[in-house]
Amino acid sequence: MPELPEVETFRRFIEETSLGQAISEVEVQDPKRQLLLDLDEFRRALIGNMFTGSQRLGKQLFLFTEKGQVVTIHFGMTGDVAYFKDEADTPRFARTMFHFQNGFKLAILDSRKFGRIGITESVEVFRKQKKLGPDALTITSQELAIGLTRKKAPIKALLLDQRIAPGIGNWIADEVLFQAGLHPERPAGSLVGKEVELLAEKIRDVLKTAIEAEAVYRNFPAHYLIHAREWDTAPAAASADAHLHCPHCASNIQKDYVGGRATYFCSSCQV
Repeated sequence: MPELPEVETFRRFIEETSLGQAISEVEVQDPKRQLLLDLDEFRRALIGNMFTGSQRLGKQLFLFTEKGQVVTIHFGMTGDVAYFKDEADTPRFARTMFHFQNGFKLAILDSRKFGRIGITESVEVFRKQKKLGPDALTITSQELAIGLTRKKAPIKALLLDQRIAPGIGNWIADEVLFQAGLHPERPAGSLVGKEVELLAEKIRDVLKTAIEAEAVYRNFPAHYLIHAREWDTAPAAASADAHLHCPHCASNIQKDYVGGRATYFCSSCQV
């Protein structure tokens, strides 16, 4: 699933390729499934319009237009973007395409069709409708503290709550807690001031690192827990304890379930 780092990479790509170009046509392969509004309404809003800027909030991407409408894009499980000109270069899973007058096209790819595209009045209106918290990439310790105060739920479960810090997915939560030295099952409300400050700092650091690596996880620093998580998709390797050592203390990495989600942690470093 595209997480915050991937969506931020998509946003920057669109900024570099698709702004300031008049839209001549809009294609949607399966509008009833992919659009959050009627296809004719979507086309009327965009044909003759142009994208002028972008913003991201968590995993949600917003494209601003010259006429004021804001296109919302959630990439679902398998979303991606492409920019091309020749018909022969059309990606296989191009579900929605914006045609520009210069002959190029911006495609939203989605092999499993779980993504959704809509239009909103503004980012703030959308945020309030969806009850989204402050973006995880820029969240402050004060904002994080508001979401965690007096909560008895495990900190891992609350980090995945998009009302607290939208954009934190499962592996990101594990990585952040590992780097902060916090056990994933610790009650969120038990964190004291300095721990919340450290947690907010590690949220920002992990996300910035992932974005700088363009979400290519094998390029993450050697001290990151993600290199142990990779074996989750390789059953044969997963049985080899040598591949699951903590990069900090060499203890075995543990795998458990918190809030129904697979969770990796070091029981020595995350007491």
